[in-house]
Amino acid sequence: MAFSFLSLQYTIKNTSTMTITEAQKQVDHWISSVGVRYFSELTNTAMLMEEVGEVARIMARRYGDQSFKESDKDVDLADEMADVLFVLICLANQTGVDLTKALEQNLAKKTARDAERHRNNPKL
Repeated sequence: MAFSFLSLQYTIKNTSTMTITEAQKQVDHWISSVGVRYFSELTNTAMLMEEVGEVARIMARRYGDQSFKESDKDVDLADEMADVLFVLICLANQTGVDLTKALEQNLAKKTARDAERHRNNPKL
């Protein structure tokens, strides 16, 4: 799949699945070929909060008690979630975090910590 943006060409690897490592590489390639450079870590952190807020707005309106404004009815939850993921990957790339390794370690921590906790929770 190719995108043309102000006479810049960018080709996205067209696969049905993408590893987290591949996503980190593709975002880095996109930044260097289209985005010019990463925004600062602080700017990207603020952008991440903004994107999470956009997801929260959709969730509150679609699954919560709020209603959509006419101007917000065509919002795309998947696209907004992808924006969150993109900025998170940018931050990981900037700070040297291997998200695959981090997620594997996080799941191991949660498994050890919560092995019985959720099974024994009467609310679940």
